Amino acid sequence: MGNDKQRAHEIIKILKQTHPMPKVMLNFRTPFELLIATILAAQSTDVKVNQVTERLFKKYRTPEDFANADPRELEQDIRETGFFRQKAKSIIAVSREIVSKYGGRVPENIDELTKLPGVGRKTANVVLVRAFGKPGIIVDTHMIRVAGRLHLVDPDLARKKDADKIEMQLREIFPEEDWIPLSNVIVALGREICTARAPKHSICPVRHLCPQGQSEMGG
Repeated sequence: MGNDKQRAHEIIKILKQTHPMPKVMLNFRTPFELLIATILAAQSTDVKVNQVTERLFKKYRTPEDFANADPRELEQDIRETGFFRQKAKSIIAVSREIVSKYGGRVPENIDELTKLPGVGRKTANVVLVRAFGKPGIIVDTHMIRVAGRLHLVDPDLARKKDADKIEMQLREIFPEEDWIPLSNVIVALGREICTARAPKHSICPVRHLCPQGQSEMGG
């Protein structure tokens, strides 16, 4: 990947113009609600999670409410999102930790967030970026796929879906001021154009900078 940083700069410059204000898909009003919604979103869809949280956040209004929830009742409340037993366990554990250690407030830095039970770097970065507007790179399935195809990261890491190493490579190649825009525009590109199946190379605004796009379209 020659001239990595220069090519990365060109890619994000173009995508900022073509995807200036991507929509945040998970509905939330507070950092805590976003944390819970992000936990529920694992192996589910944003649409389904929003349907569930519309009811859920009326029933459980505070971290204390979730911390004191009956596990079996909470399991049924979130059943539609899948993997509901593990998610209920994680939600109760993380809520108890936030109440007991942080006075009911979600911590605002990655080190403290990743100390919470079941919270990995992806979830932590979602909260940092979306709830607090702090620099972070959200490495979800879209980021892994698109960054791999664009050779912004080692394609082998993308194939292995090594999210933590992908994040570290992206942090090296992009300046901190581009981390939030990167998280926004790459996810938008992945949803709309650089899809998992049959990517729309013909309308991709960065095809000329994409090794896979050039290869499959013949340059």
